[in-house]
Amino acid sequence: MDRLEAMSLFVATAEAGSLSAAGRRSGTPLATVSRKISDLEHHLGTRLLNRSTRRLTLTDAGHAYFAACRRILDEVGEAERTAGGEYSTPTGELIITAPIVFGRLHVLPVVTAFLAAYPRVDIRLTLGDRIAQLAEDHIDLAIRIGHLPDSRMVAIKIGSIRHVVCASPAYLAEHGTPRTPLDLETHSCITFEGLSSLATWTFANDKADFPVQVHSRLRVNTAEAAIDAAVAGIGITRVLSYQIVGAVRSRALSPVLQVFEPEPWPVNLVHAGQGRLPVKLRAFLDFAAPRLRERLAQATWQG
Repeated sequence: MDRLEAMSLFVATAEAGSLSAAGRRSGTPLATVSRKISDLEHHLGTRLLNRSTRRLTLTDAGHAYFAACRRILDEVGEAERTAGGEYSTPTGELIITAPIVFGRLHVLPVVTAFLAAYPRVDIRLTLGDRIAQLAEDHIDLAIRIGHLPDSRMVAIKIGSIRHVVCASPAYLAEHGTPRTPLDLETHSCITFEGLSSLATWTFANDKADFPVQVHSRLRVNTAEAAIDAAVAGIGITRVLSYQIVGAVRSRALSPVLQVFEPEPWPVNLVHAGQGRLPVKLRAFLDFAAPRLRERLAQATWQG
């Protein structure tokens, strides 16, 4: 029995919650995963998993063995990276995640420039608005927008972004420009899932937040669709500042209610930061952080 392989499959099964998911993650047939974990249990003389038709759970012995396996596999990986030169020369694969629109507009250009400068590093960039778990999803670096919960992760701030209410000049000319957030109750609004509630938008007044009911004339599920609809004059929308820089500068959209904007959201590069950082990650942080700071500083407008 290949003990390290069996341990890896056991860890993958415990993390994924099923044998089939572990097989998909590792590219191993389901029957092989089941057999190797059974062989491992036979070798140890104890049951590691409670199997049922619905889900798998760890036994008490399984919990202890899982923690030990994670530690052993991490140490083996560390030794292999050291032997392979990962701590002396930037090499290997970096796994990065970022929000969809921010990733496409700002992270991807920096990634392509980094790849040109570091030919021995490969990058897997996943764009998604779901908050991924770095350790569980085996992610080296995440770009996070918003206030971070307390954790052991290391955060490097690269800037901030604002919530902006905006509409087309044509819409404002026809329906009037709202002077206070309460004026929105008489306007047609374009809302989208993910940024905030579809029914209320929150504003700031004397440092206190207050919600305002809005009427969703149009509901969409992406910021791009909301922006396009606002440019078309359907109504007023609320997006993040970096998403509409081009539209504001071209006068396709006009920001309103700027004095009532909530506190800006920070943008951070987040990584686990445990132990010595691989050179590939350190190289990317040194390369990307100043470039992303510059891009965020440019992604704004006066007034």
